[in-house]
Amino acid sequence: MSIIKSDILILGSGIAGLTIAIKTAMAFPNKNVFVVTKADESESNTKYAQGGIAVVWDKLDSFESHIQDTLKAGDYINDLEVVKMVIEEAPECLMKLINWGAEFDFDKKGDLDLGKEGGHSAHRIIHHKDITGLEIELTLLDQIAKLPNITLLPYHFAIDLITEHHTEGKKIVSEDEPINCYGAYIMNQKTQSIDTYVSSVTIVATGGIGQVYASTTNPTIATGDGIGMAFRAKAKITEMEFVQFHPTALYRPGESPAFLISEAVRGFGAYLRNKEGNRFMLKVDERAELASRDIVARAINIELLKTGEECVYLDCTHLDLTAFKNHFPNIYEKCLSIGVDVAKDFIPVVPASHYLCGGITVDKKGKTSINNLFACGECSRTGLHGANRLASNSLLEALVYAQNIAEEIITNTNYLKEKLVQVPEWNEEGTTAPDELILISHNRKMVQTIMSNLVAIVRSNERLEKALDQLNYLYQDTEKLYNKTKLSPQLCELRNLNAIAFLIVTQSLERKENKGAFYSLDNL
Repeated sequence: MSIIKSDILILGSGIAGLTIAIKTAMAFPNKNVFVVTKADESESNTKYAQGGIAVVWDKLDSFESHIQDTLKAGDYINDLEVVKMVIEEAPECLMKLINWGAEFDFDKKGDLDLGKEGGHSAHRIIHHKDITGLEIELTLLDQIAKLPNITLLPYHFAIDLITEHHTEGKKIVSEDEPINCYGAYIMNQKTQSIDTYVSSVTIVATGGIGQVYASTTNPTIATGDGIGMAFRAKAKITEMEFVQFHPTALYRPGESPAFLISEAVRGFGAYLRNKEGNRFMLKVDERAELASRDIVARAINIELLKTGEECVYLDCTHLDLTAFKNHFPNIYEKCLSIGVDVAKDFIPVVPASHYLCGGITVDKKGKTSINNLFACGECSRTGLHGANRLASNSLLEALVYAQNIAEEIITNTNYLKEKLVQVPEWNEEGTTAPDELILISHNRKMVQTIMSNLVAIVRSNERLEKALDQLNYLYQDTEKLYNKTKLSPQLCELRNLNAIAFLIVTQSLERKENKGAFYSLDNL
């Protein structure tokens, strides 16, 4: 175990974390920037983003139109100033990404090919086939490799943020107390040593929470680690009740993560049908299949409850097959691999946990309620999404906020002044290696089952209270393991999932009106 000093410590290697790393490393060539990620450096929610980035690009489109679409999708509880800022800064941020080498699709006229997705009133989705996220991720990693003052640390697991709780032995009981962040305790998964990373500035960019549910489009790494750490450090965390379920995950029982059938497929003209072949969305919303995700997911959920079926279907049989294969090559091949030929077969789909609209509360510069701690990307609550995220606004949010955070650090060099505090090394005295990991994996499955059965698309106070009782038992059981057992990534992920589940349930109980992705039978 050792103490390692850095100027800028970034937890997470998706679009948010890597963009901040590049911008700050370029501005401060003599400062060291550490990027910590618990898996391979390319493994992130960004990598799996299919649709693209929503940007006003066409002359027939307008900022005001994109703003209104975002507000409508968010059920008008978005922060209007944040919505305006993100949408108006988007084109400039996209140009920087293109200048770094990101390649997007062009139409026959040589212009950027603009897709359309649910909730959008115009064609404004910039994309690279159906693997936009991967293209962006590889572009950013290519830039990272050119900057010698960036250190990438794959297979390193951030355990906890370092605050006065560690440096002064101070028990922090309220988020209203002044709290400072001095870095993080991080486990090297190959050596199992837990090192102390002391940093002038720390950025949490750890992605989403999808794995708190049994069925999710998120990769296995999406266990809410950043929010869990921030919660334990007493950062302000809000609007966790707004979990967006993507309407069209490929129905494959037991497959995790679920394969996503992009929103863009419906934007391309696909229809949703029930087992009888009827387009049920026509009776639900005037936009039919292109209504916002909360409306479509809820409609599918109602259809499944009404019919007793396990899935509905996406009909692409009337679409131009050549154009479909060109636009969605990976979706086409995935469907073919399970015996579904989109030219003549319907694609079986169900809703799955997809995106968190709440999280660590930040201001317009990405600052959290803890000094020297920023948050960016899906782990943050910026106010852009309101009660439900508009399709393809997530990569957009990460890009703009990464730019703002980098600018805040660059223009206020006080952030990078060394903090003169004594940070203790990690203490695991009195703990022993576990004999087996079955208790951890069992409890993880229990959390996922509770959340999927009791805290999914449609909720009720009775279900939420029952979920809370069961989660409290699992929390106590996990803390017993934590206090006596040497840490492992599996145990840390379980603790974080416990925290995420608790936050979603308790903040769901506090909301007394149905908004966007939150729907309770008690609020009807």
